[in-house]
Amino acid sequence: MTAVDPICMMKVDEKGAKFTSSYDGKAYYFCSAGCKRTFDSDPKKHAD
Repeated sequence: MTAVDPICMMKVDEKGAKFTSSYDGKAYYFCSAGCKRTFDSDPKKHAD
């Protein structure tokens, strides 16, 4: 399945994603460590 990185809006393959976070019971997938770091610094702001 494909997810959308909530920071940069790139498509990310969920199976191959190296960078993930969980917030409010939902998994989020990122294209890079930088996007994950941005999300993790304020997940409420970036979560859908």
